[in-house]
Amino acid sequence: MVSPAGDARPDDLRPSDPAVTPSRLRHRALVAMVAALLGSTVVACAAGPGVVSSQAATQVSGGTIVYAHDQEPPCLYGGWVQQAYLSRQVLDSLVSQVDDGQIVPWLATGWEVSADQLTGTFTLKEGVTFTDGTPLDADAVRSNFTFWLEEGGNSTVAAYLGDYYGSGRAVDPTTFELTLTAPYSPLLSALSQAYFGIQSPTALARGSEINCDEPVGSGPFVVERWDRGSSVTFVTNPGYTSAPANAKHDGPAYVDGIEWRFVHDPVARYGALTTGGAHVIYDVPTPQWAAAQELFDVQQYITPGRPVALGLNTVHGPLADVRVRQALAHATDREAAVTSAFHGVIPYEGNGSISQSTPGYDAGVADDYPHDPERAVELLLAAGWVDVGPDGVRSKDGEELEIRVVYGAGSIITAEGATVLQNLQEQAKSAGFRVVLVPATRDELFSGTYSSPESYDAKPGYWTSPTSGVLLITFRQHLESRPNFSNSSFYNNPELEQIILEANSTLDRAAQDRLYGQAQRIISEDAASIGLYTQTTSIAVAPQLRDVWLEDSQGEPVFHDAYFVE
Repeated sequence: MVSPAGDARPDDLRPSDPAVTPSRLRHRALVAMVAALLGSTVVACAAGPGVVSSQAATQVSGGTIVYAHDQEPPCLYGGWVQQAYLSRQVLDSLVSQVDDGQIVPWLATGWEVSADQLTGTFTLKEGVTFTDGTPLDADAVRSNFTFWLEEGGNSTVAAYLGDYYGSGRAVDPTTFELTLTAPYSPLLSALSQAYFGIQSPTALARGSEINCDEPVGSGPFVVERWDRGSSVTFVTNPGYTSAPANAKHDGPAYVDGIEWRFVHDPVARYGALTTGGAHVIYDVPTPQWAAAQELFDVQQYITPGRPVALGLNTVHGPLADVRVRQALAHATDREAAVTSAFHGVIPYEGNGSISQSTPGYDAGVADDYPHDPERAVELLLAAGWVDVGPDGVRSKDGEELEIRVVYGAGSIITAEGATVLQNLQEQAKSAGFRVVLVPATRDELFSGTYSSPESYDAKPGYWTSPTSGVLLITFRQHLESRPNFSNSSFYNNPELEQIILEANSTLDRAAQDRLYGQAQRIISEDAASIGLYTQTTSIAVAPQLRDVWLEDSQGEPVFHDAYFVE
C-alpha cells in the first residue's frame, strides 16, 4: 500500500493545490457546457460577475453557495488533502491555527502540557453535540484517537503520531488526556489539520462504507447526499455552536448550504465563475490569473510541508548512484520549467524536502543545484556513463540512461504540472538522459501498483503539513520490518532519521530550526529529492459572496462565515 503524494494512504481513502490564452472556441464551448450543468443551481441572490460596491452591499439571509472543485475523492474524509477540503466543512478539530502559526481554541477551550512534555490535557467546550445527537465529550475524542491509531482508521494520523502516541483517556466528560511516548513539539499544529477532525463514535460504529459517504461531525454543515461523479450537497447545521476562535462569527452558517460540484477541467471551472454558474472555484487557471484578479476575490495559499518534488529512487536503477541524481538535478532548468508552465503564478521551489512557507525552511538548500549542463555531464562521466548513442542518450555497460518518471496524472499532478515534467524531459536530453513519463491513474497509485523500487526511477509527490516535522513522515527509513511508502526515494539514512526525531522533540525554536536545516541539507546533498514547485491552493470568489477564507494549517476553503450580498 502506497501514499502517492505523501498525503494519503489507500486505507484513508476508504477509511478502516494577462488575457485568456487557451483557444477561444474551446473556452466558449466549456463555458456553455458548465453553464448548462450548473446554472440551474444558482440562487436568486447570485447576480452575474462584476464588482459589488462595499458601501452599497447589503447582507442577505440564506442562499446556497455553488462551489466548483477539481477532484472527487473516494471518501468524504481521510488522509488526502482533497478529502480534508470536504471534511473541514463537517468535522471540527480540537484546535485551529492562525496565519502567524499560533494555535487557538476550537473544540478544546484550553490545554496544558506536563513538564516532561509527555502528557497533554485538553479541556473541551461544554454542550457540544454531533449532528446525530451524540454528545461530543472526552470519551468521543478518545474513541477517535483509538479509531485512528489503534484500529487503523487513518494512516495519515498514524504517520504523524505513530512514533509518539501512547494512549488517550477521558478524565471526565470535558477533559481529554493524550499521553505520548516522547516529546513531540509539532503536536498542536498537527491537531489543527482536518485529518484530525472529530467524528461521532455512534456514526463510526456504522462501518466504513456508510461513513465514507456520510461522515458525521459537529461542524457547520451536514452531508445531505453525495451524487458520485457530480456533487456533494451540504446543508447548514442549525445547531452549530462550536466555531473556532479564528472564525469571523459564532453560531450557524449564514447560508443554507453548499453545492460542492466536481468540475475537473480548469477552463470549465473558470467559465462557470464568469457566467454566474458558480460562486467560488478552486485552482484558478494560471492563464486566467490576471483577469480573475480584476473581477473576483482571488486568494492564494502556499502550502507548507513537502513541496511538489521529484523523489529519486536511491536503491534501484541509474539513480541509485548519487552522481546520476545530482546530474539530473543540474541538467534541468527547473525554475524556467515551472515559470513557463504556471505563467509565473505558482512559485518555483528548489528545496526538495520542505516548502518555503514552512517554519524551519532552509532557503539555502533551494540553490544547491543550479542549471549547469556542463556539471551534469562531468558527473555522468565520473559515474561511467561515457558512451553516447546516435540519439544522444548515454549508456554504460550496454544499458541506456533511461529514467522512468511515474506521476499521478490529473490527481497529484495537474495538467500544468504535467507541462513542467514535459519541460524537464526535454531539458534532460542535453546531458544524455532519456526521461520517460508514465502517467498513472489515481487507482493505480492508491492500489500500490507503483510502490516498489523496481516500479519507477522517480515519482513526484507532496505532503501538506504546517511544520517541518513532516520530514519524519517523508524520510523515515523504508525498512522491510517497517515499510514507509511516503519515503518515495527509499532513502535510508539512520543519521537523518535521528536528527529529525531530535528536532521533533526539541522545544527551543532556534535549536529546532538548526536541526531541521541540517536534515534538509543531508537530503539535498544526497539528491534524494529535487524540488519543483510549491503545492498551492487558490480560489476565486464572486463579488456577491463575502468572507470565504482559506484556513492556515493546509489551506482548506472555509464557508461557515460566508454570506451573500445584494
